[in-house]
Amino acid sequence: MENGLLDRVEGNANVHRWSEQTQLEKGDSIAAGHMSELSGYTRISVMQNNLQELKEIWDQWGNETKQLFYGNYGDLPYLLDVQIDERLFRALAQFWNPAYSCFTFWKVDLVPTVEEYTALLRCPRFQVDRIYSQAVNVPTFWKKLMAITGMSEQWITTRIKEKGESKYISLDTLKGLILTHPDEAKRVDVFALSLYGLMVFPRALGYVDEATTDLFHRLSKSVTSVPAILAETFRSLGTCRKADKVVCRVYFEDYSSLKDIIASTRRVNLLEENWIALLQNLQSKDVEWRAPWMILGEILYRCGSFDWVPLLGIWDAIGYAPLLVLRQFGLRQFVPATHGLTQSEFAYRGADYKKRVGKISSAWNKTCRLKGVAISPATTL
Repeated sequence: MENGLLDRVEGNANVHRWSEQTQLEKGDSIAAGHMSELSGYTRISVMQNNLQELKEIWDQWGNETKQLFYGNYGDLPYLLDVQIDERLFRALAQFWNPAYSCFTFWKVDLVPTVEEYTALLRCPRFQVDRIYSQAVNVPTFWKKLMAITGMSEQWITTRIKEKGESKYISLDTLKGLILTHPDEAKRVDVFALSLYGLMVFPRALGYVDEATTDLFHRLSKSVTSVPAILAETFRSLGTCRKADKVVCRVYFEDYSSLKDIIASTRRVNLLEENWIALLQNLQSKDVEWRAPWMILGEILYRCGSFDWVPLLGIWDAIGYAPLLVLRQFGLRQFVPATHGLTQSEFAYRGADYKKRVGKISSAWNKTCRLKGVAISPATTL
């Protein structure tokens, strides 16, 4: 955040009164008769990039190189060990509420938050309120790749692939740089770009999309990628319409919650229909609202003139209302202000999207936070 003086922290009672008054004056997000454009049951593709070669490279790196990565990019490499339960993922997607950007399991609402993703990524280099937003004058693809890789224009341009209006660079090209680049820092940067392009923002199997390099190019300026990752999480769930037990026992400065989650995850072999039956009958008494690995003092709940939190992804924008799931933070739940939330999603195309992006980026310079937060999101079924 450029100007910390614009950051406002408020008490629970004040936020409650503001939310209640806003609801009375503006109304709810969903107008009467609102119908989701998504079908009631959608089949989801969970095809993944083959990351085995990247995992082998990571495992061969020495501790000094790994520490360089952690310092610049956080705990991303632990995602290489994540095993996706496809049946659980398909079942969860059926409970995604695209209007409110949250999971709704009968009377239980759950949603990932900026704070949770920030704690999981755990990158000391990022500044929480310096969010990524698409630059007005975006450098060309080859210029961004030159800056990231340190390779020549000719070397880069001969390796760029195009499909329609999209441009890509292949994993094979990036892998070659990771293995042979004489500069250790550049090897780390290219490895991180590969993880962002193939795991966090995958678009074409085996390739890293140009939009990913735009965000990655900005990470060197200490901007945080967390809101963009959260935005693409919501957008993907909204388009396609975990829950293993995690026990965390220790807390210290170098503690990695993502590493602990990977180490303690149990595979539960349930069919998709069994997951759906379990989730659709979920009640508050079945959920343990705690995340002992993440102790917070504040939670971001709105930005600027928005009554919720707008998020800028790398292809689209969307928003969510953290006040909808206050129980995740150990606080008393009340009806959140959500006016305009259903109109928050837009793609980066057309005549006016850059103006809307600029408005959201400016709003993040005027953040409002709720104080007195004891704990934050995690569930144990």
